[in-house]
Amino acid sequence: MQAKQAQNSNAGSRGHAKAFAPPASHSADGRKILVGLSREELEAEVIGLGEAKFRAKQLWQWIYNRGAASFEEMTSLGKPFREKLEAGYVVGRPEIVEDLISVDGTRKWLLRFPDGNEVETVFIPEEDRGTLCVSSQVGCTLTCKFCHTGTQPLVRNLSPNEIVSQIIHARDAMEEWPSSAPGRRVTNIVMMGMGEPLYNYENVKAALNIVMDGEGLTISRRRITLSTSGVVPEIRRCGVDLGVNLAISLHAVDDETRSKIMPINNKYPLKELLDACREYPGVSNSRRITFEYVMLKDVNDSMEDAKKLLQLLKGIPAKINLIPFNPWPGSFFECSSNNQIRRFSNYLFEKGVSAPIRTTRGEDILAACGQLKSESERKRKTKKPCAAE
Repeated sequence: MQAKQAQNSNAGSRGHAKAFAPPASHSADGRKILVGLSREELEAEVIGLGEAKFRAKQLWQWIYNRGAASFEEMTSLGKPFREKLEAGYVVGRPEIVEDLISVDGTRKWLLRFPDGNEVETVFIPEEDRGTLCVSSQVGCTLTCKFCHTGTQPLVRNLSPNEIVSQIIHARDAMEEWPSSAPGRRVTNIVMMGMGEPLYNYENVKAALNIVMDGEGLTISRRRITLSTSGVVPEIRRCGVDLGVNLAISLHAVDDETRSKIMPINNKYPLKELLDACREYPGVSNSRRITFEYVMLKDVNDSMEDAKKLLQLLKGIPAKINLIPFNPWPGSFFECSSNNQIRRFSNYLFEKGVSAPIRTTRGEDILAACGQLKSESERKRKTKKPCAAE
């Protein structure tokens, strides 16, 4: 089945910045976006309009619990108040440039913000959950050699409204309002889309506080995972401030190899990174840290690497996700053979460490791990599959 494109007649045009590039907190016509404002910020806006403070709570519930996309829908608000809101504000939704569906049901959206910048957001349906991969930056500040996003320079950080609006958009697409409705398809959030979330920590923190709010998007911290390449100082802050699940992009067992494929290791080498993991608040056998490990042929996939990996993670409650390398146009790494990945996994399991092999999802629409890159003109290209041996 071909990946399908939908929604927007402008999908073929590249999102170059417009002549008027509004700040990330404003719409193209200059009105302020409400999505992404904290409770306190929303109260300040309401009071500034001469309205009572309790109106902010009503707005909050309409936006995050009921999913109202316009003020007209907010029928419990008086008409004069709605007219004030309409004059100076918008609720806030990104423009849908592409809506792609994989043969395996994975769905990827290319979303455009008012300044013309774009990001990708991916929904992965599974039997017992639905995981939304959310982006934190336009491009990426890192240059991991195996990652497609890393070939795109960092353009800018996303604001809280741009992070939260990706989740709201997914709720719109799945028709999952109100937030309290049972049987939601979007059950889990991973900050694992484009960008390094801990290099945009304050905005990510503000966004996740809205996501976790019991009267907001109502997604528990235990269903949120933040993935980082190893920004050590912010790992500690994240544990104290947010307490969400932690995933570490590890991908190598020694500093020399890791520095070659992940230059951030030169700043925060393995010892510092793993010390921060050992100290992560709340880590335990019932709440393990996930270590992501992309299997690269002849780079990090030997049985000696597997043995070193066990030693490296000794004393850390850990789960290791083995990820077959997902090729992308222009990549020069090869995926480890299926047999070698199984041998690697079996060895770790035999030693008492959970090391499942991640099922690759959304390859045909370049939605798999490491394949995201916001190029709306990019076409699906032929790529080399993993070898059987």
